[in-house]
Amino acid sequence: MIRSVPRSRLFDSLYLAYLVAFFVYLALPLVVTAVFAFNDAPFPSLPWKGFTLDWYFADGSEGRTGLFHDDGLLTALWVSAKIAFWVTLVSVALGCVNAVLFERIQFRGKEFLYLLMLLPLVIPGVILGVSILVFYSGMANDVSSAWGIELDLFRPGITLVVMGQVTFIATLSTLVIAARLRKFDPQLEEAALNLGATPLVAWFTVTLPWLLPSIFGAAAMAFLMSFENFNTTVMLTGSDTPLTVALFNRLREGSTPVLNAVALLLMVGSALLALLVMGRSSR
Repeated sequence: MIRSVPRSRLFDSLYLAYLVAFFVYLALPLVVTAVFAFNDAPFPSLPWKGFTLDWYFADGSEGRTGLFHDDGLLTALWVSAKIAFWVTLVSVALGCVNAVLFERIQFRGKEFLYLLMLLPLVIPGVILGVSILVFYSGMANDVSSAWGIELDLFRPGITLVVMGQVTFIATLSTLVIAARLRKFDPQLEEAALNLGATPLVAWFTVTLPWLLPSIFGAAAMAFLMSFENFNTTVMLTGSDTPLTVALFNRLREGSTPVLNAVALLLMVGSALLALLVMGRSSR
């Protein structure tokens, strides 16, 4: 908005009311979820029965099992963390390579490859998951039938989940890192080369430090997107169930405040990670 344009009190009041309503709309479901994580009732619903920490620490002796004693949810949490770690590592590495490819190198068919890279973002996650499952499972079956070699990596499991998530998260990492690289002054690298540095040394001492804020941002985004992904993951998971799939299975059996406790834990973790990235980027 142009500050010099006069505004009436009515406009300011309506604009403030809109902002309040917008943020209440965003935050109210999260607040309700967090509150019911401490409700002393077997179901996350009103009326309020009192404050309790059973949904975090109960050991099952009184018919309640808290999150930190629920082996199923803790195992699923660890599986999701492992998947998110590898997805983040691979996606950020591919994002750096792709950013240099599309921002620094000129070659025939560059625009077509760029559009091809963006394609996973417009494909529904379920369709993407089914396509990956059919392709790799079919290839594993063909190899097994023809040569008797079992390619378990291409069967439903953690490896296939990582491969499926990387297909679209690497694209987002590329866009984040490329946006930062686009603002970089190539003359800084040329100065390093003139001072005797090799291209590899110039990359690690000049370009990479410039890209670090975007790399940390892309890593945080990739980790969170992998951790919360469901549509693609549910089609590719095997015996090791990630957290989102485990929560979905629990929800089909009936919601309990333990799910609210998990949600609150994830909200706090996401907020801390966001604050960490913001603090790192502001340096």
